[in-house]
Amino acid sequence: MSRPPRSATPRRYLMCPPAHFQVTYSINPWMDPTKPVDLKLALAQWGDLRDRYRSLGHTVHELDPRPGLPDMVFAANGATVVGGRVLGARFAYRQREPEAEAHLEWFRSHGYSEIRTPEHVNEGEGDFVVTSSYILAGRGFRASPLSHGEAQEFFERPVIGLDLVDPRFYHLDTALAALDDAADEIMYYPGAFSPGSQMVLRRLFPDALAVSEADALAWGLNSVSDGRHVLLPQGAVGLFEPLRERGYEPIGMDLGEMLKAGGSVKCCTLELRDE
Repeated sequence: MSRPPRSATPRRYLMCPPAHFQVTYSINPWMDPTKPVDLKLALAQWGDLRDRYRSLGHTVHELDPRPGLPDMVFAANGATVVGGRVLGARFAYRQREPEAEAHLEWFRSHGYSEIRTPEHVNEGEGDFVVTSSYILAGRGFRASPLSHGEAQEFFERPVIGLDLVDPRFYHLDTALAALDDAADEIMYYPGAFSPGSQMVLRRLFPDALAVSEADALAWGLNSVSDGRHVLLPQGAVGLFEPLRERGYEPIGMDLGEMLKAGGSVKCCTLELRDE
C-alpha cells in the first residue's frame, strides 16, 4: 500500500561549477584518465541540477572553482555542516588537499564562526550522512576511524561508524542516503557494508529501503532528498517505484559526465544545516 505524499523542507546547498573539471588521475575505481570529459556537457548537466534545486524552492550558493582542482565540483567532500557548525575536510589524497582550504575560506567569508580544521582524514559529506538522531560515518577506504570521535565531540551528536568493504562504494554517500532526515529514514545497499555494520543498520533503521546492487551501481544512492523530492541519477530505474510507494517523488537527473570521476547528485551538493 502506497503512502501519502510527503512534505518537502526548504534547504540551503553549496555547489561548485565544474569549470575546470576533467579526469587526469585515478583515486577511485570509477576514474579512467583515458576517457575524455565533455566539459560543455558537464557544465550543462551541473546547471540542470542547480536549477532544479532552485525550482523546488531551495537556495543554492556557489563556490568559485579554482584552476588545477578538477574535483572541486564534488562540493559535498569539502565540509560537513550541522547546526551552523562547520567541520572542514582533510583529504586522503594529495591531489584534492587544496580543496579543503577553499571551502573553509568560503565559510569564513559567509559569517560562519564555529569552524574546525580537522586533525584526522574525513572527506566531508562523502562519509558523513546526517539524520535527526545520528551522524552515520563511513570508514574503510577514505575517512580515518579517528575522524568519527572528532565529529562526535565537535557536533555533540552520536556518531555511528559503518565499515565499507566494497571498493566500488568507497564513500558512504555512494552506499547510503538519507530520505527523510527528520524521521531517520534512509536507503542503503547492504552489500557495501560489513556483516556487523549491516546488523547495526537493520537495528537502527528497521524500515530502511534496501537497494539492489544494480541500482547502487547506477549511483542511485548518491542522491539528495528534501523530505519529499528525491533527486537521483536517472539510470537507477529500479528505485523510482519503491520511492513512490513510500510517498517520495523521485526526480531523475543526468550527471553522466560527473560519473566519469566517480560522483553524481550528492557528490555535487553540500547541505548547509544552519539550524
